[in-house]
Amino acid sequence: MSELNTDKLASDLKTVARDAEELIRATASVAGDKAHEARERLKSALEAAKGSLHKIEDKAIAGAKVADKTIRDHPYESLGVAFGLGLLIGVLVTRK
Repeated sequence: MSELNTDKLASDLKTVARDAEELIRATASVAGDKAHEARERLKSALEAAKGSLHKIEDKAIAGAKVADKTIRDHPYESLGVAFGLGLLIGVLVTRK
């Protein structure tokens, strides 16, 4: 569940970053102090969002590496847990 939320957040941040960059390019010809100030604020917010995205991606990769190492270190226990969870879910789904 958490991995799904992390993936969704990363995807959303990438979309926002892409849209923000497109907006900056589209308004590059607009003159005026307010337009320039808004573009600068958007650029700084975009850089902060990209930094957060990289941190989220790094955490997700680190979590996957830990899970992989744990499974490789304890393969039979991992199979037992997976089997047990599958059995439990199967019983709960077929139960009326």
